[in-house]
Amino acid sequence: MAVDWKADLRPYQHLMAELTATDPQKAAEADDINYTICERTPEAYARGLKHYPRGGSVNIGVNYTHAYFEGVVAMCQGDLEKAGKAFNVARGEIAATVERDPGFAPAISFLGMIDAGLGRKQEALNEGHRACELLPPSKDAIDGAVLAVNLAQIYVWTGDKDLAIAQLAAVERFPTYLSYGLLKLQPIWDPLRGDPRFEQIVASLAPKE
Repeated sequence: MAVDWKADLRPYQHLMAELTATDPQKAAEADDINYTICERTPEAYARGLKHYPRGGSVNIGVNYTHAYFEGVVAMCQGDLEKAGKAFNVARGEIAATVERDPGFAPAISFLGMIDAGLGRKQEALNEGHRACELLPPSKDAIDGAVLAVNLAQIYVWTGDKDLAIAQLAAVERFPTYLSYGLLKLQPIWDPLRGDPRFEQIVASLAPKE
């Protein structure tokens, strides 16, 4: 996908416009909220939430609920009150999962991201660290790397920019969903933009001519 490799949203936007006009069901199936967030428009945010499954979507064994992405979108739009309400809803489900299985690293990591969005800094950091201790990339290069990226997001949302950049630098050598395009375009990483260390990481992932 051109979004990932080239940070180019145009082919994706063209595809979504065409499918929306000709086959709304296929448009819903093809849409990816991680890409719609990159578009940064109210219309794209609304479309992404409309198409995201109401029951959530499972990633590395964890259900990423609709409420979580409602919170993410609200944060991207600067509506912290709305984000807090959504994250509180999302927290209820994942906290119950962690209570049932306190050693399940992906759930602990997801709880940490939600707590970071809620401003529960110390809890978020503890959960993010605990998840990475339970399942580091050295133990599982795929799922462990996802949790390492989640910790970077936790650092961003808790205002720990230096730690976020160091975490991204440490994890970039592992295969993760965090492509050049997502790192360059997603609003989640905006607090790091302009820092030469972050820009160097982004540049290192850019396609080579």
